Amino acid sequence: LRFQPRFIFPLIAWNAQRKPTHHAAVNLPTFSTAAKVRVIITFILCGVSTLCNVAVLWAASGHRRRSHVRVLIVNLTAADLLVTLIVMPVDATWNITVQWLAGDLACRFLMFLKLQAMYSCAFVTVVISLDRQSAILNPLLISMAPKRNRVMLMVAWIMSALLAVPQVFIFHNVTITYPANFTQCTTRGSFVTHWQETAYNMFTFSWLFLLPLAIMITCYTRIFIHISKQMTKKNVSSDEPHLRCSKNNIPKARMRTLKMSVVIVVSFIVCWTPYYLLGLWYWFFPDDLEVKVSHSLTHILFIFGLFNTCLDPIIYGLFTVRSLSSLIRIQI
Repeated sequence: LRFQPRFIFPLIAWNAQRKPTHHAAVNLPTFSTAAKVRVIITFILCGVSTLCNVAVLWAASGHRRRSHVRVLIVNLTAADLLVTLIVMPVDATWNITVQWLAGDLACRFLMFLKLQAMYSCAFVTVVISLDRQSAILNPLLISMAPKRNRVMLMVAWIMSALLAVPQVFIFHNVTITYPANFTQCTTRGSFVTHWQETAYNMFTFSWLFLLPLAIMITCYTRIFIHISKQMTKKNVSSDEPHLRCSKNNIPKARMRTLKMSVVIVVSFIVCWTPYYLLGLWYWFFPDDLEVKVSHSLTHILFIFGLFNTCLDPIIYGLFTVRSLSSLIRIQI
């Protein structure tokens, strides 16, 4: 019997619900070599992500004219900072202490904050995708973008908080005395049967990854189809001048923003997909996963997911040379 879901999937209730028996051996988690490496890398990522995201906020605050795209990037940066300053330190510290030492109230509150931070990253990325879809498919409605984005961002942040509320009720401190006194922040006892926990995990997985992924793919598929149609149209003469427009008759600035958003979405998908796929495997076949997948791999996949918070500000910097150069001038 494994008392705690270890630290493979610390964001939501990933541990299989099992009833202990008198003859069951309790395997307590340990601070393994893989966990030590994970802690070191997590703290490094935390430092790098903090510096990069704070630099983006600094650059964005230096612009008097706040475009609606910059507002989206600022919100994504804020979401990344939540993951950086909540998920990373808690995960690293929890791996070091092995058991939960912060008390029941902190257990419930921090599990809420961790999932809320993850939701906010996914939902703000969805808002960026919806904004780019509207900008390309309905360019005449660009004047409505600031107000529309404010509403979508508000909904995204509110939903990220509401959907994380169940964490407060299902996570709690559990203490055992055999084979040693050991306290853990876990979902043990919150679900009557295993299928209830699996249902909750699938609900969270759907809102955290599947639904955002479906919306992103839909948005950029529609954009791709629209641009393809624009490029194949023959009703515009090739000799006709296009001021500040690319070959598909879309303004260059808008195309640059589109490319940036595509890279942001792709990095989100690439970084987090392996982690969530492993999570699906763990929900349905926990014993199978324990045997076939090394603990080191589970640590690597989680760290790879966290790396996304470092990529977002780098992507923004690469696509906004003016903001990046202004930072360099200030530093020099």
